[in-house]
Amino acid sequence: MQIMQTTEDSVASKAFRKHQGHTEGREAEPDVEGARKIRVLVVEDNASDSELMLHALKDVGYESECEVVQTADDFADRIRKNKYDIILADYRLPGWNGMETVAMVRQEDVDIPVVLVSGALGELKAVECIKQGAADYVLKDHLARLPQSVRRAIEERDLRDENRRTQEELARSNRDLEQFAYVASHDLQEPLRMVATYTQLLAERYQGKLDENADKYIHYAVEGALRMQTLVKDLLAFSRVGRKQEAPRETDCNLAVRDAIANLQSLIQETGARIDYEALPVLVADPSELLQLFQNLIGNAIKFRGAEPPEIRITARKEKKEWLVSIKDNGIGIEPHHAEDVFVIFKRLHTREEYPGSGIGLAICKKIVEHNQGHIWVESQPGKGSTFQFTWPLPSK
Repeated sequence: MQIMQTTEDSVASKAFRKHQGHTEGREAEPDVEGARKIRVLVVEDNASDSELMLHALKDVGYESECEVVQTADDFADRIRKNKYDIILADYRLPGWNGMETVAMVRQEDVDIPVVLVSGALGELKAVECIKQGAADYVLKDHLARLPQSVRRAIEERDLRDENRRTQEELARSNRDLEQFAYVASHDLQEPLRMVATYTQLLAERYQGKLDENADKYIHYAVEGALRMQTLVKDLLAFSRVGRKQEAPRETDCNLAVRDAIANLQSLIQETGARIDYEALPVLVADPSELLQLFQNLIGNAIKFRGAEPPEIRITARKEKKEWLVSIKDNGIGIEPHHAEDVFVIFKRLHTREEYPGSGIGLAICKKIVEHNQGHIWVESQPGKGSTFQFTWPLPSK
């Protein structure tokens, strides 16, 4: 009978054979210079085999603090209460096996690498062990390579720990930055409103009554204050994404687009823009954020229009696990290598004189979509328009 392997099995099987090829007939490199003292949990019912494992580590310079367990209950209790650098587990034990050891570590949600040790382990079982989460396996008649396997497993675990700490620190920094942006932009609104109001009053009352330079300076002050108001308003909108202004609920995209068009009506009439949209889906979303998303994308398409009046078409297609929504325009387009730059906050591809704005609108779109476990991107060519697309998870049943 012929046994067919899945692609995953085939890949793992090749890794198994490559692994064997690297280690057969070769002693482990006794290169553990600077190795720290490690805490080892040995799962083994044979005291002699436990000693051999520890001697294999000691022979190349490892200092180890070791505990030995034989039963599943004892093993589960130890990994709940203590921290270990490595688990060395016999594959075959009375009443349980190495696969169950790996499963228990995963179930307890502790990141302790498991190296399985066996007198004889066939290729299929070895492949399955690696697939289920074992860091490595070592045959008992090749214990000389155990130190190398242990070192690699611990290094990989340390890298995971470092990566996790870095991600946590980055997330914390982002939260702090967003909180600062929220507080700063919120507190700046009132003084900016006063500056804008009084500079506009100056312009109204004294235009032409002072010298030419005074008129020019007042104009600059009014323009700067209004631009700063727009920037602060957009920065506040950016910092508010994900702050649960409204609880996520089933939200009709058709209504969100309709409201976005109503909010942009003066700009649409001024530019002669035409916006078409077919039957769009119902998404689970914060309604205000979904409105903001469509309003920013439609407004962006109108702003970066070409010589012809803007034509914007919004469509949606249901995929296996998500909706794919597209906003296509006939605007000026962008170079493909700028496709990611347009979503970077404050990043501008044109001067403020060419296209006014804060440089935050598309960054808000990206943050809204990613906060809802979706992705957003743009496909474009200069002079041929752009198609902004985003995915949104299907409502859970």
